[in-house]
Amino acid sequence: MLEFLPQEIRDGLAAAKKRDYLRKSRLRVQSGGAVFPILRMWEGGLALDADGTPHLRGLIDVYDGANQIFQCLIIASTIEEGELICEFKRATQVTDKAALDFWRDENAPVGYLSKQ
Repeated sequence: MLEFLPQEIRDGLAAAKKRDYLRKSRLRVQSGGAVFPILRMWEGGLALDADGTPHLRGLIDVYDGANQIFQCLIIASTIEEGELICEFKRATQVTDKAALDFWRDENAPVGYLSKQ
């Protein structure tokens, strides 16, 4: 349906759509010292604005506002329709405590009383 519209109108609609994505999204990518807003994110990857964003590859951090939520390893990035599409090899959720290297019993006591 959009192919019948003049090119200027199609470009304006695409710019408005991109501007709307950037305004609504709090998600952003931080790679080194650079920060890039995320347009869309799904289970296996994410989409960034291709204008001004270099091809990303390697380890990146994904933030929601000021909170880091994922650390991702990007294996491939391609440009499609003005978006930089990045695919993950892994996306590890960031937690505020270290991972346990032992099994914790659910019924274990919280603490022990000393003998006195």
